[in-house]
Amino acid sequence: MNTEMYRGRFAPSPTGPLHFGSLVAAAGSYLDACASNGEWLVRMEDVDRPRCRPEYDRAIMLSLEAYGFQWNGSVMRQSDRTKSYQAALDALRGKNLVYPCACSRKEISDSNIAHDGAHIYPGTCAAGLPPGETPRAWRIRVSGQTIRFVDLVQGSLSQDLSKEVGDFVLLRADGCFAYQMAVVVDDAQQGITRIVRGADLLDSTPRQIYLQHCLGVSFPEYAHLPVAVNTTGEKLSKQTRARALDDKNPVPALLAVFEFLEMPSLKGNDTSLDDLWKEAVRHWSLDNVPAVRTILSREMRQDEP
Repeated sequence: MNTEMYRGRFAPSPTGPLHFGSLVAAAGSYLDACASNGEWLVRMEDVDRPRCRPEYDRAIMLSLEAYGFQWNGSVMRQSDRTKSYQAALDALRGKNLVYPCACSRKEISDSNIAHDGAHIYPGTCAAGLPPGETPRAWRIRVSGQTIRFVDLVQGSLSQDLSKEVGDFVLLRADGCFAYQMAVVVDDAQQGITRIVRGADLLDSTPRQIYLQHCLGVSFPEYAHLPVAVNTTGEKLSKQTRARALDDKNPVPALLAVFEFLEMPSLKGNDTSLDDLWKEAVRHWSLDNVPAVRTILSREMRQDEP
């Protein structure tokens, strides 16, 4: 029996304000931690420095406070964690699991497309850099690995990394560590036991599990919630002009999130924020969450003719 304390987390990227889709992920992870009498951490995934902004970091924190979220400990920021990521890369180099790559995006643009829209790396530099080329990035060898895992919402899943992903990047050409590297190192260091997040990250989970194996760190449980999409099937995001949360009126938005996750009907808009969270925790169960990857958000259904 696993007696380890439950530790969950919400890890937004400060590339824009929180919106309804962000709130689904935050609320789902928070409710699961609270219902398990565990800890809930907040981490800013600002490893992609060119896209992240301090003003969005501040806006996200203000929104979390306005919506009644209470987190444990201080907020971790990936921008402060470069030494930890470099240490992990050095450890993988010592095991001969990574190699330098000279390929540009253009040079692999004719390779097959993975489920997440990225190009499957054909292994051009796996046996060594071509003559006259200089390294741009570092990739990890996946060498025929098939990763199987059971998601607590989406069920049993598997992915052949060689065929469906290829050797993937850990250190990018711009000097930033890739999301896959940063998230695995951070989750291990923070002792995260269960990751509740959006299903848009489901296809990257096998890469993270493989990295956990290569680094010799613990394996958290995973629960991927449906992603809120618009009428064309696009994830709500800054790029798709998702509306920012209204920090002055949190209860209606939270009620919409609970409905989205198919929780039992809760009290109406006259409920206090504190009472609403207490009631939501009492009713929370991952078993009630729809085992689908996307759901049309209610605000989209209301806005569209």
